[in-house]
Amino acid sequence: MIVAEDNEAVGGAAAQTADVAQSAGANVRNGRRPGDAPEGTVFMSRTKSFTRRSRELPPNLARTWDAHAERYVIEPRRGIGYTTVAEDFRLDPVELFGRRAPLTLEIGSGTGEQIVAAAAAHPDRDYLALEVWVPGIAKLVSKAVEAGLDNIRVLEADAAQALPFLLADASLDEVWTFFPDPWRKARHHKRRLVSDEFAREVARVLRDGGVWRLATDWDNYAWQMRDVIEACPLFENPYRGQRPDPEDPEPGRGGFAPRYEGRVVTHFETRGIDAGRRAHDIVGVRVPRQPQTQATISAN
Repeated sequence: MIVAEDNEAVGGAAAQTADVAQSAGANVRNGRRPGDAPEGTVFMSRTKSFTRRSRELPPNLARTWDAHAERYVIEPRRGIGYTTVAEDFRLDPVELFGRRAPLTLEIGSGTGEQIVAAAAAHPDRDYLALEVWVPGIAKLVSKAVEAGLDNIRVLEADAAQALPFLLADASLDEVWTFFPDPWRKARHHKRRLVSDEFAREVARVLRDGGVWRLATDWDNYAWQMRDVIEACPLFENPYRGQRPDPEDPEPGRGGFAPRYEGRVVTHFETRGIDAGRRAHDIVGVRVPRQPQTQATISAN
């Protein structure tokens, strides 16, 4: 179901290709939950854009996982650490879903409220989730099973680490980044997922005219998201100058979108509302790629 491309820079390519041919349920059959690191694994020391939470599943979710993970959960060849994907691992959406359809990636799917609602409303589209919290993935699977869906797949992965190689150029129609970890303390802002570098990776995987939808209820993260979109030459902000925020350091600047009608009110957003915070939506549209000239092709 999952296709990986060989990479000669990584040793043991033949053996790795055989590993990838295993289905998403391989680790269920060998006694480990999907995503569990082999014995003796040492975690990679790197800056992460998320807070590590428990991987333990309560009995009801463990039963759901054992019964249905093979259908929904992608089990990649791992790098070092639970959420690290081997750098020669590739996803082929057509192989993954068994069809060619518009594809949306949600980065940070939580418990699946958003992506399951979208997949149920749009059976003609496919949805891929990247999430680092195993109990959240199990809840997503439970919701998908209850809704009888077959157009969702989920991968336990750190998007900042995996996105640069996981998907081919121009393979996505939309990317969603709703309520990522805000890393509230100023000294931790460097850990935030939405950055200039990450924007370039999102632009790479989006087709021309594809849409990156973002939302947060932390004001200074919303301003940062807006700034990242408008600073990246690969994106256009169709709402530039609109809906100015009086709390913004540049109060007349604006650049915020109306609430995306397809974004459901999740329990994460509800917690923010209860705390008196309001959500900002930001949109980036992928600008058309420049056609390669014959001179450029020859140079390459």
